This record gives sequence, structure tokens and C-alpha cells, in this order.
Amino acid sequence: MKRMFALLSCGALYCLASCSEEKKEVAEQIQLVATSPLLQDTTITKEYVAQIHSIQHIELRALEKGYLQKIYVDEGQFVKAGQPMFQIMPLIYQAELKKSQAEANYVGLEYQNTKRLADKNVVSPNELALAQAKFDKAKAEVALAQTHLSFTSIKAPFSGIMDHFQGRLGSLVDEGDLLTTLSDNSKMWVYYNVPEAEYLAYKAHAKATDRPVHVQLKMANNEVFNQPGVVQTIEADFNNETGNIAFRATFPNPEGLLRNGETGSILMTVPVKNSLLIPQKATFEVLEKKYVFVIDRNKVVHQREIIIGSEMPDLYAIKGGLAATDKILLEGLRKVKDGDKVSFDYRAPKSVFSHLQVYSE
Repeated sequence: MKRMFALLSCGALYCLASCSEEKKEVAEQIQLVATSPLLQDTTITKEYVAQIHSIQHIELRALEKGYLQKIYVDEGQFVKAGQPMFQIMPLIYQAELKKSQAEANYVGLEYQNTKRLADKNVVSPNELALAQAKFDKAKAEVALAQTHLSFTSIKAPFSGIMDHFQGRLGSLVDEGDLLTTLSDNSKMWVYYNVPEAEYLAYKAHAKATDRPVHVQLKMANNEVFNQPGVVQTIEADFNNETGNIAFRATFPNPEGLLRNGETGSILMTVPVKNSLLIPQKATFEVLEKKYVFVIDRNKVVHQREIIIGSEMPDLYAIKGGLAATDKILLEGLRKVKDGDKVSFDYRAPKSVFSHLQVYSE
């Protein structure tokens, strides 16, 4: 009985050893594809949160006190430069103008009489000068009354789109009261903040190329605006709290799609020196972290977390976790697990990168 048990034990051990060897052979027979990160200068597209503003956006306020007698336009309407928009009741200012004109006419007659007498040496030159001063003052009063009357008619200072009304027809408005706002959306100014290191890279690139830097705008619906923008202005100072500096890009807006106050993201292509690039398909994700399989000298794969610096079509720029000399698994990631020994076909990074395409296995 003991002999039989010993024979059975030996058989079981042989079986287990055989199975283990068989699995090992199978793992080594899996032919996978490997490559290495590529270290080179490149350009990457950075994304910055942006605020969109009209090239001109102003408040229209009442310059005189009175009742809002007429509204010639509607909310959201496009108005042309010089087009009447509001009329504040002008009766008082019309009366003031007539009064000042009458005063000017009276003082003008006095001046003419005094001048005739001065020409005959009946009155002194001083009296003529005094009459001249009174006449000039009366004419100035007329001009002032005309100005006040003109302020009762509010016209568009430039072509643009009206916002909603702050006052209604017949309401009493005081001097300085807000009536509406007006936006010129023919061009849009888009503001975004750039970190110091990226600002320095931008300045070096702009100096080397000596041409305007173009950017794109990704709108709130994640679609890219169909007009390119040009970086035209950089503010003078860095924000000491954030370490950023504000850029301003100008975008043409021929279809009027963009409006003042919108938000979006600026897509700006910037040069990067000695960037470490890997194919996106060589990575996998676990709990929102990115990993690759690194192959050691013994052809054993090890799962390693990497830090993504930026993303490009089919590629990641790596900020940490890999070296240029590492070998990483490119294809067959789902066929292995951490600690497996593998057989692989190594391909040079440049040959791999030349025909990249992200796909799922």
C-alpha cells in the first residue's frame, strides 16, 4: 500500500512539473512586438482654458435725464454705426436751445449797435470788447444747449449686436443710467494664461521663425472653430501667484458664431526639446493611471506606471517613468501579465512611428 502511494505521489509530481514546463514553453512561444521610446525634438499641441471677448464691448448709458420716449431697435439686433437706438424726451432741451438762441440774437443786436457806434468813435473800444464778450458767451450757451439736445438721441457708436434692455419705453432714466450694451463681434479677442516655461519656449520659437504664431480655438462643444487665430499680444507682467502670463489671440468671426463672454480652449503648438515619445497603443490604463510593459534583460515583462506630459495623434510625450533605453511591449499587451517571460520581435522606434495607428486588440 505504501509502495502504491509513493508511486502515485511521484506521478503527481511529474505531472505538475510537466504542466509547469509546458506553460513556460507556451509563454516563450508567444511572439510579441516590442520597441523603445524615441528621443527627439518635436512640437506638441498645448491646451489652455480661454475667455472669449468682443473686440469692442461697451455700455450705452443715458447722458441726460428724462423719459425714454422711443426705442428704435430690439434686443439681439445687429445695428450699424450711427443708427438711432434710443430717444430720451427732448422737450426741455429743445426749450433750452430756443431760449439760448433768443438770448444770442438779442446780444448779437447789441453787439452790432455797439460796433457801429465804436466805428464812429462814439463809444470806447472797451465797451465794444465787452459787447463782443457777451455775444461770444451767448453763442457758447447756444452750442451747449445744442449739445444737451443731441445727447437725448443715442446712436450706435459702431456696428455691433445689442444686448437686452435695461430700461423700458416710458421709464424715467437718470444721467448715467445703463440702457444696454453693444458688442462688435467682427473679430474676437481670446485670452488665455501660459506658464513661464512655455512662454519662454514660445518666445524662442517666435524669434527663430520670425512670423506670427497661429492658434486654434476649441469651443465648448469640443468642436474646433473654423477660423485660425493669431497671437498678437502678451501682457507685461507674470502673475506671481500662478506663475502664468496672459496671451491674447485675435480670431476673425465672419459668421458671428462667437459671442462675448463665451469660454473655450486655445490649442497652441509649441516646440519641445528632447521629448521622449511612445505610441499610445503601447499603453494601458488601470484606475485612471497609464502603464506600459517594460521588458528586462531576461525577457520578463514588468508593469510600470508612466507620467504623460502631453498627447499627440497616436503618440504620448512622456514626462516620467521611462528611459530612452527601455524596451516596451508594443503589441500583444492583453496576452501577457506582469512577470511573464516572453519572446518578442524588436522593431526600431523610427520604423514603428512611421506607420502608427491607434487600435484596440
